[in-house]
Amino acid sequence: MEKTIDQIRDDALSEIEAAATPDDINALSVRYLGRKGAITRYLRNISGLPADQRPEAGQKANQTKKLLEGLFDERLEALAGRTDSDSRIDVSLPGRAQAPGMLHPVTRISREICEIFAGLGFDIAEGPEVELDFYNFEALNIPKNHPARDMQDTFYVSDNIVLRTHTSPIQIRTMEKQKPPVRVVAPGKVYRCDSDLTHTPMFHQIEGLLVDKNISFGDLKGILTTVVHRIFDEKTSLRFRPSFFPFTEPSAEVDILCVICRGKGCRVCSHTGWLEILGSGMVDPAVFDNVEYDKDKYTGFAFGMGMERIAMLKYGIDDIRKFFENDYRFLRQF
Repeated sequence: MEKTIDQIRDDALSEIEAAATPDDINALSVRYLGRKGAITRYLRNISGLPADQRPEAGQKANQTKKLLEGLFDERLEALAGRTDSDSRIDVSLPGRAQAPGMLHPVTRISREICEIFAGLGFDIAEGPEVELDFYNFEALNIPKNHPARDMQDTFYVSDNIVLRTHTSPIQIRTMEKQKPPVRVVAPGKVYRCDSDLTHTPMFHQIEGLLVDKNISFGDLKGILTTVVHRIFDEKTSLRFRPSFFPFTEPSAEVDILCVICRGKGCRVCSHTGWLEILGSGMVDPAVFDNVEYDKDKYTGFAFGMGMERIAMLKYGIDDIRKFFENDYRFLRQF
């Protein structure tokens, strides 16, 4: 053995006496009592001693270990109990106030929208962000080589796995597990290869689905009108424009009267008086076939909106990248 247990004990005692801070004591504790410490190594090497010396060596090593454990604790307590006069902290100085925390504006909008839909009887659903191609595209009536795939610049993990480009896959997963009626909204992160003043590679969406008997486009308009009025105010008018989405038919883009100029025309609305906020439509019967719903018995509608887009309009933010720069001066405004 490199050192006897008596030498190890004497070295430890002298170093404990010289220790000036709690960090010094902690370091010594690791050096002597840690998994690779001196006493631990000594105990492991006892088997190399003659058989008649092993019991006494083991007993002395354990006694030394208990002694040092007690001394380390006493020394730590003594160092921690030093008076303020022993340190360089001036306790007469006023304290430094901690700035209160606040919710990120996207989180605020997400919670607000989820609460609105919850009040209308919708459940909140979640799903994986790394998604199978089947759920992200094929089950939503977007087979391979379909031109609609060009509408979404996708991050591919492999040929069959993607970072989800929307939260619509959660709707498919929900319908697979649940028979109608279905009433869910699915908030979460989504990913697309896009980055500019109004787009980021990662952003947040909330998409909704309602399936039941005798659901009509009028039900869709009623729900979305109520939600928009609660997010903004009842003076906010809506208009529905015909559009195309592969998983809804008919489909519509939804615009709201510009919240900045109230329809008079300004830079924010490109002088049109209107702002696009979401897409919607009646669920295509082909989607029902993929989840084994009876398309002759049930109808439904779906919709989706970007939460950053809603936050930008509600709070008057002109650059989506501000949400992700973590500038405290920006975030503290909310």
